[in-house]
Amino acid sequence: MSDDRTRSPRRGMCAAILCLEAITLGLTTPVMVSVSDVALGTALAIGLGLMVVCLLLAGMLRAEWAYTLGWAVQVAAIALGFVIPLMFVLGAIFALLWGTGYFLGRKIERERAAAYAAFDAQRD
Repeated sequence: MSDDRTRSPRRGMCAAILCLEAITLGLTTPVMVSVSDVALGTALAIGLGLMVVCLLLAGMLRAEWAYTLGWAVQVAAIALGFVIPLMFVLGAIFALLWGTGYFLGRKIERERAAAYAAFDAQRD
């Protein structure tokens, strides 16, 4: 089997989204401290913690459970809007991107599997 058959478009899209989201979530740390008057330790734990979670999840998307945690990160990003109101918007945008990558990637995987099955059946 070639590498093209096993490469997951869903994993690639979702990992890219998580990496971009990690940057956004990491940058919430100084905003929480300077604009929202959140204690430094709390801001570091939330902002950098979510950033690290995104980066780790991006590498763990071979496992199906990692996608469930990815949805939880989207909820956490939106919930961060209670501290930084703009995160309601940014979190919703990333959740929309995540959902698009997830569902479109699954559709591509199904259609590609069907196409390869038809191709293999025709060759045999």
